[in-house]
Amino acid sequence: MSADEVTQALLGVTEDIEHRTWTGGRGNNTWRPSEGQCRDFGLHLYYRDGRLSGAAVDALRGPQVTADGTALVGRPPSALEQWMGERAEDLPDELSYMSAGVPCSSSLGVVINVQREGDRLLTRPVFYPAEALDDLSHWLPRKAWEIHD
Repeated sequence: MSADEVTQALLGVTEDIEHRTWTGGRGNNTWRPSEGQCRDFGLHLYYRDGRLSGAAVDALRGPQVTADGTALVGRPPSALEQWMGERAEDLPDELSYMSAGVPCSSSLGVVINVQREGDRLLTRPVFYPAEALDDLSHWLPRKAWEIHD
């Protein structure tokens, strides 16, 4: 989806206006959205070549997202890692880890990143498309993988 299509789709769910960061170069007349936020709704959106290429859900105020009936947002990381491990027993090449031991599910297209809430860490899922698997850590900007407060 383009940034405008994403904005239109989200208008039915949130009144929060998407803030966009634009990328382009001097002398380059093609400016493209690179990031968007729905702060009140708890979404951070990432664009690549003008198309949605990833989304992160805020652990504290984002919408709950489920996979196979399991909640992915705002949970203790160990609980989701255990669930992912059990799920991977039936799926070859399903579970992998990024730096700092952050688990990834290739079939779901999600990295279970974390976010701080005081002294606790809660899950902050980051979703990505299948084409990102070859170079996942570089597909989205570095701040997508940071631990947020």
